[in-house]
Amino acid sequence: MTALDTSLDYLRLWTSGAFDDAWALLSPDVVCVSPAGVLKGRTAVVAFMAPFAAGLVSSQLLGAFGDEERALILYDTATAAVESAPAAELHTVVDGRITGIRIVFDRLPFALARGDVAPTTPA
Repeated sequence: MTALDTSLDYLRLWTSGAFDDAWALLSPDVVCVSPAGVLKGRTAVVAFMAPFAAGLVSSQLLGAFGDEERALILYDTATAAVESAPAAELHTVVDGRITGIRIVFDRLPFALARGDVAPTTPA
């Protein structure tokens, strides 16, 4: 099983509501660099991911590639509040478990939904 296989399984599981199976693919010592900061350990990563995952309405894989040790996945998600929330995750995988995650996502749709910023129109 390649890193890409593990990463795609992880994405498929958490986006379909199979949370326990998804979290089992995380190493107990996983380190995640996220917009919320550096998260250390499975418990911290699950605490960050679980609320978003629980509110997910749909998801779509946009692209993925990887090798034996690393995988990059690009996907789009929708929640009740946000129609499109694109994200990318770079995973490092050792022995079938994700040991490192770097998450990049567009925060603007969430800020707009909360009313933190006003929408702009093109000039």
